[in-house]
Amino acid sequence: MAVQFGRRLRRGATTTAVAAAAVAALSASQGPGSPLVASEDDQPAAGATPSDDSAASGNSPYFTDLPPLNTPDKPGTSVDLPVTGSAESGIPASILAAYKKTQQTVAGTDAACRLPWQLLAAIGKVESGQARGGRVDAQGTTLSPILGPALNGQGFALIKDTDNGAYDGDSTHDRAVGPMQFIPSTWETWGQDGNGDGRKDPNNIYDAALAAGRYLCAGSRDLSLATNLDQAVLSYNHSDEYLRTVRSWFEYYKRGTHEVPDGSGVLPPGLGSGRDRSPSSGPGTTPSPTPSPSPHGSATPKPPSKPGPAPSDPPGKPSSPPPTPDPTPSQTLAGLKNAGTGPLTAMAGDAFTERIKVRARNGLGGPLAKVSVTFAVTGDTDAAFTGGKRTVILTTGADGTVTAPVLKAGQKTGEFAVRATATGTSLPAVSYSAKVTARQADTIARTGTEKLTAEAGATFDDIAFKAMYKKAAAHGVAVTATMITDDEKPVENDKGPYFEEKGGKQVRTLAGLSTDADGKLVLSKIHAGDTAGTYKLRLTTEGGATVDIELTVEAATEAGTEGGTGTEAGTEAGTEAGA
Repeated sequence: MAVQFGRRLRRGATTTAVAAAAVAALSASQGPGSPLVASEDDQPAAGATPSDDSAASGNSPYFTDLPPLNTPDKPGTSVDLPVTGSAESGIPASILAAYKKTQQTVAGTDAACRLPWQLLAAIGKVESGQARGGRVDAQGTTLSPILGPALNGQGFALIKDTDNGAYDGDSTHDRAVGPMQFIPSTWETWGQDGNGDGRKDPNNIYDAALAAGRYLCAGSRDLSLATNLDQAVLSYNHSDEYLRTVRSWFEYYKRGTHEVPDGSGVLPPGLGSGRDRSPSSGPGTTPSPTPSPSPHGSATPKPPSKPGPAPSDPPGKPSSPPPTPDPTPSQTLAGLKNAGTGPLTAMAGDAFTERIKVRARNGLGGPLAKVSVTFAVTGDTDAAFTGGKRTVILTTGADGTVTAPVLKAGQKTGEFAVRATATGTSLPAVSYSAKVTARQADTIARTGTEKLTAEAGATFDDIAFKAMYKKAAAHGVAVTATMITDDEKPVENDKGPYFEEKGGKQVRTLAGLSTDADGKLVLSKIHAGDTAGTYKLRLTTEGGATVDIELTVEAATEAGTEGGTGTEAGTEAGTEAGA
């Protein structure tokens, strides 16, 4: 369980003791040689202190929970997503996809920055609890706005309204907005369209994560250098305590994370599902009124008609992001298409032999590399990709194609679909129909050779069978047993041996049978009936394999022969002799 030190850190001297305790706990949780954040007495690595309104978040409050003392993975192991991990190390699928996509995008335009996605994850954790545990829609937009308290100078920085409430719904003071908590004036400069829908929305995790990545890389920073990374974090929220908290999550995520479904991430204590991320604007203050923000899904808010004062820039940071050239048609994602995937059919419990493959196309119809694609299993099915995942996110190669992991059928039969979408975009998905059929057997045979006989009124000994499919034991195969006539076209026989259902009802067809893990099936308690003769039993498997066996019912031994007295036996014998 995470060590907790209060819900928020407030700016000011009152946080010193809390920060010192946090650092002590963090130090205790790391092994020898692990990096430590700066101490309380160290000077910030960013050098001169920027003014409050120059920070991306306006130095808004943030969540102060530290990572658990136990790490999600051993130091030095792969940071690829393991199947399991602690709850705190889980990152919602869309949120994680946005961070990784941002790392790829920035690497393609500013490789020297060396932006790690774990840094975005650390900032997203302390700013919004990973968008309130991943409560976003299919395009990555928060289901309701995430707003910080009014920055009215009472406990926080004083930043008067700069956007006429277009982004934050507050026309008096600015508020930090969205999962990465940008103040409107910073978003107006640094906002990005990370999901390619033509809008720059601070409430969309793809847009917000890309904006945060560009912001952190400003000023030709190399984030592989500790001093540059500290500068970047402090430019986001200029607080030593904030730096320590982000650093602790950064190191934690570097040791391993795992993906969890959207909406199931761990929330910091006290964070509800409401619109505002803070219950108040500070001790003894009254929050500013909060008009309704722009409708969800509306066009990009218009810039304020009367701009507020421009924030001052921290040292070494340009006043605006470097210009990004408009993508050419060959660099623009136009859509996805099926790259030759054949029919998807598998028996219950088996892997699909066909692999799902998709190709990303650019504006000229050619292949497009480095496109993030989400494969998702949909419908009422227990089929899943390798590792039990119903959703996986992969990137197209140089030829524009990407192949999903092996898909494995579950035990539930029927049809379902797999959808491939360009991650974080509203482009049409490619849908693949898939079908799971019942387990089959191509042969079934009785395992014994002795003659099957029983006296009338008695029962037959247990009869064993084994089903095979492609010369391997066929487990879980449905089998039906029927007493049949000896006609050219057999039908159910209404005479002779029978099965008995609960309640004593006689039946001559028994359905719902199934072979065990070794492909075996044992029929027990077959009643011989009252009429002597030779009868036929047929077993039919799912898949059409059949076997017929003979059941012989012998006349019952007369009572006198079995146990009558000597006189009775002699009389009977004399009678028969006289006759």
